[in-house]
Amino acid sequence: MFWPLAVLFFFFSAISSLASAGKVLVFPHDGSHWVNMKVLVEELHSRGHSVTVIRAADSWYISETASQYETITVNVNSGGNEDFYRVFVSEVIRIKRSNGSAWTRFALDMELKDKFFELHRKICEVIVHIFESKDLMKILQEAKYDVVLTDPANGGGVFLAHYLGLPIVFNTRWTVHGEAHFAIAPSPLSYVPLPPSELTDQMTFFERVKNMIFYHMRMNLYKQVVAPHYSPLAKRYFGPDVDYFSLFQAADLWLMRVDFVFEFPRPTMPNVVYMGGFQCKPARPLPELLEKFVQSSGEHGVIIMSLGTLIGELPNDLADEIAAGFANLPQKVIWRYKGTKPPSLGNNTLIIDWMPQNDLLGHPKIKLFVSHGGTNGIYEAIYHGVPMVGIPFVFDQADNLSRLRAKGVAKLLDVSDINQKIFQKTIQEVLDEPSYRLNMQRLSRLHRDQQIKPLDRAIFWIEFVMRHKGAAHLRTESYRLPWYAYYSVDVILFLIAIFALIFLVFSWLLWHCFKLCCKRKVKPD
Repeated sequence: MFWPLAVLFFFFSAISSLASAGKVLVFPHDGSHWVNMKVLVEELHSRGHSVTVIRAADSWYISETASQYETITVNVNSGGNEDFYRVFVSEVIRIKRSNGSAWTRFALDMELKDKFFELHRKICEVIVHIFESKDLMKILQEAKYDVVLTDPANGGGVFLAHYLGLPIVFNTRWTVHGEAHFAIAPSPLSYVPLPPSELTDQMTFFERVKNMIFYHMRMNLYKQVVAPHYSPLAKRYFGPDVDYFSLFQAADLWLMRVDFVFEFPRPTMPNVVYMGGFQCKPARPLPELLEKFVQSSGEHGVIIMSLGTLIGELPNDLADEIAAGFANLPQKVIWRYKGTKPPSLGNNTLIIDWMPQNDLLGHPKIKLFVSHGGTNGIYEAIYHGVPMVGIPFVFDQADNLSRLRAKGVAKLLDVSDINQKIFQKTIQEVLDEPSYRLNMQRLSRLHRDQQIKPLDRAIFWIEFVMRHKGAAHLRTESYRLPWYAYYSVDVILFLIAIFALIFLVFSWLLWHCFKLCCKRKVKPD
């Protein structure tokens, strides 16, 4: 009797799951951003939803075939492939190691502007190709998608969603205009530092001056990079009065890859859902050879080093200095590195092409993580309570690591200053000072102590938008206001005019009263 009932229960559960399943169209940002987008895609698939991913012909990370999703390959190169990023990072390293600090900032900004100007131009070519392909648009329209899940680091998903009239969910920390909070939430520059300024929420007067100047310079830079491409596109497809960035601000839901154990407290909005660390999970057993190497470290433990997928190799002299610094440490070292084996490499160091980073960070023998400061690695380090030494290179990495430094869990090294002595000394300082590990373990406890797991929270809200065909009731309409109305400039000027008029009338009355009094005094005389 039990088995027929169990089969019947399973059957009705499956039918119910299929009935509530939706269709999700995903327009991702390639590279490391796809790593965390893929987590959402796989989870949506596991819950019965149908997922279609749009990819460019030269996609770097996004496989054309996968069991968790279908793909639509657009036969246009997006420009954001492996060669683009690696050439860019190599140039950044060269600039950082060859110039003074003031010139370095300017040179890096110009390099950033040139490379991303070209990247967004290519992305707009992809958008135009999609919009102008009648067959492809017919396929997309007939598919009857429920929602577009996209990363606003590029505008492809935003434009496509508006063109198809679909709700938008962002998987974001960055938009084409920089850090995502600044696009929709009040952001007082007195205590909200603009990434990547490397400031904290406790600024001195001159740091607030720096934050203000940095904000206006960065916003101007972002507009120079993206506006020439997206603005004509918005006017072409949505009308002459449509501002391209208002299309971003009209998104229904912002899944923010942020946790306030990492981010500084700041104002937010009802349609922002925080899911920082959603990709983190308990460690799995290591492969046999790695486990054997880790166990051989004895009481000293293991240091792991990974500079992310963009920095597979370093200039030979720099790699040699790092290897020499590692060689003098009592710890064992696992270094993810694809470059030429440094001559100074010690017997304590194992170089590998790929490492199970999350599983290593969760191993009790791991004492320290040397990282470039990408957010995926940072959240895994926080999740597992492993202190860090950071070597930032590009994008938000220096700012990310400066936030960890402010919380007492990491030390930073500038790539232009690294030599064997400095590298070794910095690592020993973090290893020998217990506060770094204790502070990181505290962050780990705070991060894990949540009623709902970040990934479950993210999926719930994606499904919420699918069920209700959007989330307009959570979205502020402030983005529709002109700037003078948003900042109440017109109201302030109106009130000033009223007070000025009252003052003038009162002054006029006083003057005439004074004249009358004077006349009365003169008559008796």
